[in-house]
Amino acid sequence: MGLFDAIRGEFIDIIEWTDDSRDTIVWRFPRHDNEIKMGARLTVRESQIAVFVNEGRVADVFAPGMYTLETRNVPILSTLKGWKHGFDSPFKAEVYFVNTRRFSDFKWGTQNPVMVRDPEFGPVRLRAYGGYSVRVVDPPRFIAELVGTDPQFRTEEAEGYLRQMIVSRLGSALATAARDVPVLELAIHQHDLGQRMSKALSQDMASVGLEIPDFNVESITLPPEVEKALDKRSQMGLLGDMDQYTKFQTATAIGDAATTPGSGMGEAMGMGMGFAAAQQMAQNANPQPQQAPPQQQPQAQPAAAPPPLPQAEWFVGADGRQSGPFDADALSQQIGGGRMTRDTLVWKTGMAQWTPAGQVPELSGLFAATPPPMPPA
Repeated sequence: MGLFDAIRGEFIDIIEWTDDSRDTIVWRFPRHDNEIKMGARLTVRESQIAVFVNEGRVADVFAPGMYTLETRNVPILSTLKGWKHGFDSPFKAEVYFVNTRRFSDFKWGTQNPVMVRDPEFGPVRLRAYGGYSVRVVDPPRFIAELVGTDPQFRTEEAEGYLRQMIVSRLGSALATAARDVPVLELAIHQHDLGQRMSKALSQDMASVGLEIPDFNVESITLPPEVEKALDKRSQMGLLGDMDQYTKFQTATAIGDAATTPGSGMGEAMGMGMGFAAAQQMAQNANPQPQQAPPQQQPQAQPAAAPPPLPQAEWFVGADGRQSGPFDADALSQQIGGGRMTRDTLVWKTGMAQWTPAGQVPELSGLFAATPPPMPPA
C-alpha cells in the first residue's frame, strides 16, 4: 500500500447501516479513528434515524433519506466545529444508527402474585402474563439516557428495565380494574386493560425516548386452590337437584356393575333391584294412611285369626264304584257306620294308586278310635 492509499483510507466516503439482525436497536458506525470528510454520502433507510455525536454531545439528526454531508446540512456540527464560509475540512464524529421500527418480541409476566380486593371474594391473589412492543420515538434522548457509548445496543439490554417498569405499573392497574370489575369478568376486559397499560407506560418511558404502542394481556389467573373451588361451585350449579343426581349416579353404577362380565355383581344387583321393586309395588298397592292426631286415633283392633288350612279330600272305591270326595270327618262316619273297612280302597291327590285304607298312615288313627261292627243278632 502506497502513501496515498493510506491517506485515502483515513477518510470515509459512504456512511450507512444494513441491519442483518432482528434485535439491534442502536448501532454505532465503526470509526476506528477514521475521519469523515465533507462531501461524504450518508444513507439512512426507512425505520432508521442517524444521530451524529461530537465529543459526547448530540449534534445533528438525520431522518430517512440520502445526504451529502456539507456544512449546510450539518448546522449543529458546523457550529460546534466553528466552520465558516463553507470550510470543508475532514472531521471526526460518532454516527449512531437508531432502529425506529416496533420490536414486538417482548414478554412480560408477574413474578409474584398481585393482591387485589374483589367485591365478591374479598382479597385475591392474581397472576398475569402477556406481550408488548417497544419503539424508539426520541433517538437523541434514548442514546443519552440508555445507550451511552454502547456500540451495539440490543433488545435484551433494555428488557430488564422495561420489565421493572411494567411490574411497577401492573399492580396498580390490576387493583384499579378489580375495583371496577369483578375478578371473574376481568377476562372480557383484558383489551381495555392492555390499552390503559400502554398509555400509562408510554407516558413513563417518554423520559428515555421510548414508547409502548402495544400491550397485550394474554391471561389473568387465580391461585390453583381458588380455581378448584370455583370449579366445584360451577359443578354444583350445573347439577341442580343433588338428590336426583345422586339417584341417577346410583342407577348408573348399578347398571355398569350388572353388565360387567365376570364381576359377580350382576346376579346380586338383579336380586337387590327385584326386592326393591317388589317392596315399592307393595307400598303402592297398600299405601299407609296418614297418621291422625293423637286425640283422633281409633282403638286398636284385635288381629284376625288365620284362615284354617284346607282338608284333604279322599275318594273311596267299593263294589267297583267310586264315591267322594270325603274329608276326614266324613271318612270317620263311613268307618263308624261299617260302610268302610281297612280293606276299602282309598285315593287322594298326590297318591300314585288306590291303596287299602288300613295301609294309609293318615287314616290309621281313624280305625283305632272306631269300635268294630256289632255281631249279627
